[in-house]
Amino acid sequence: MDLKQYVTIVEDWPKEGIRFKDITTLMDNGDAYRYATDKIVEYAKEIEIDLVVGPEARGFIIGCPVAYALGVGFAPVRKPGKLPRETVKVEYGLEYGKDALTIHKDAIKPGQRVLITDDLLATGGTIEATIKLVEELGGIVAGTAFLIELTYLDGRDKLDGYDIMTLMQY
Repeated sequence: MDLKQYVTIVEDWPKEGIRFKDITTLMDNGDAYRYATDKIVEYAKEIEIDLVVGPEARGFIIGCPVAYALGVGFAPVRKPGKLPRETVKVEYGLEYGKDALTIHKDAIKPGQRVLITDDLLATGGTIEATIKLVEELGGIVAGTAFLIELTYLDGRDKLDGYDIMTLMQY
């Protein structure tokens, strides 16, 4: 299935010069969403994972159906102040300033093999921070999976040494 036909390109959003890749038109097509999920599930089976982790919010949209299909758990990664129990936090740089992500301190057991999912691999900063959280808790990042990779932003460079699976590249 050519998943690109289900992604809508929105010109000049959120600002001029950006060609935003809108996956909501993929998600609202049951066949395309199921196909994309099934492909990530196939990958996850190959790398033998115990847990799926995804950053908010689109990492949830991708990771939760994968975790469900595999019969494994899902651990959310969120902005500070959004998770109700004790968390660990990692700060990471943005083009202008810093941001931070958190995960529950007990979300990952040492040695668990983790698949990190998100909708988009762009600059790699969010996933690099998510990897740090997983590894800080003793998890093993078995792989990463994305619907879309923006190859011109070189996000793979930040994920050197980690297995990366993408369904579409722009």
